[in-house]
Amino acid sequence: MAILPIYETPDPLLRQISKPVAEVTDEHRKLIADMFETMYDAPGIGLAAVQVGHPIRILVIDLQEPEEEGGEPVKDPRVFINPEILETSENDIPYTEGCLSVPEQFADVMRPDRVKARWLDEHGERHEEEIDGLLAVCLQHEMDHLEGVLFIDHLSKLKRDMVLKKLAKMRKQGRVAA
Repeated sequence: MAILPIYETPDPLLRQISKPVAEVTDEHRKLIADMFETMYDAPGIGLAAVQVGHPIRILVIDLQEPEEEGGEPVKDPRVFINPEILETSENDIPYTEGCLSVPEQFADVMRPDRVKARWLDEHGERHEEEIDGLLAVCLQHEMDHLEGVLFIDHLSKLKRDMVLKKLAKMRKQGRVAA
């Protein structure tokens, strides 16, 4: 396994629409293992393949919920290949989102609190499930990457410009990679 470089805005690769995976191969499974290692190292809770230079419809999520207060997080790695959202709830909720491709920046984004999704896992098996809470938010966030959309695109122009200005200032100060 390897830690892969994470592409950051304004890299044009992040704006590409990712291509579907025709068949899940060992090469895809190796990429998935590398994506988990990269995500855990960053650290983050979700990562799309395009964020590590592969514009294909693969994403990984692990919310790493704590077992109990002060305990070690319990890993629950989930793989989503060619994910589709079939239905969304009408109830949007705000969630403070961040992104490994927009380092150290956070903003509230409104998203449906529940989705019905379909996807393949790393073995090529089909899944369909109703998902809610943080997992639903994270899935929608990561699926946006597959369409070339960043969480900051959901913000008003004023808020988006403020986030990008803060990021540019941090880069200039050397606090995040340029």
